Amino acid sequence: MHSIKYLALAASLCLLLISNAFGAAPLRLATTTSTESSGLLAELLPPFEQANDCRIDVIAVGTGKAIRLGETGDVDVVMVHARSKEDKFVAAGFGVDRRELMYNDFVLLGPDSDPAGIKGSADVAAALGKIAAAEATFVSRGDDSGTHTREKQLWQAAGLAPGGAWYLEAGRGMGEVIIMAGERQGYTLSDRGTYLSFKEKTELRIHVAGDTRLFNPYGVIMVNPQRHPHVQRELAQKFLNYLGSAQAKALINGFRRGGEQLFYVQ
Repeated sequence: MHSIKYLALAASLCLLLISNAFGAAPLRLATTTSTESSGLLAELLPPFEQANDCRIDVIAVGTGKAIRLGETGDVDVVMVHARSKEDKFVAAGFGVDRRELMYNDFVLLGPDSDPAGIKGSADVAAALGKIAAAEATFVSRGDDSGTHTREKQLWQAAGLAPGGAWYLEAGRGMGEVIIMAGERQGYTLSDRGTYLSFKEKTELRIHVAGDTRLFNPYGVIMVNPQRHPHVQRELAQKFLNYLGSAQAKALINGFRRGGEQLFYVQ
């Protein structure tokens, strides 16, 4: 009996030593490139990490890839911006407790020369129609991201299926696509936050904005711990609660680049 107690105690001590040596497992967050490349996460995550003595490992990919990481249980939380994909993720039982987080908007960027003549248009679908008619260079994310998903919806609204030498699918993150489109004097669709963060690195300017179809909401979802038992339920729940707190909302609303607000709390 005593030997069993000693063994149990020894096992507990070993676990404690391992925990102290390697630290607690990090919270794994799959999110869009826009939340990282804009610089928001560098402001938003540290207060939570410090308050909970933890580390958040960020995997910044397109929304489609972020959701697939949630489906396979490779992350604990997803923070994305494609409502149709988010709803399917939850409905299929992969995610739980989806919450509205914040929003910004998409903008249609182009060079000063504006070969398609879209500057100032209030109708984004009509502007895309002009780009296609002129066969002006358009650089698409082409990566199943939230931005790419919205872009495809907008082409559909314009009654078009883009293709040909003028339409380039980059398969890259938003920042890289902005740079690529600028180098090629082409057009692209971007979230406003990433554009403002890259504004000084490109000659592209906002040509179309304000259309209601360009509204860009973000959601945050915990990966279902019943489907993937290793998900850090307690820490993930704390993180979702933190994102809804007055502290996090103030950080989101107060985050700026070049004096401009990038995101707005829902």
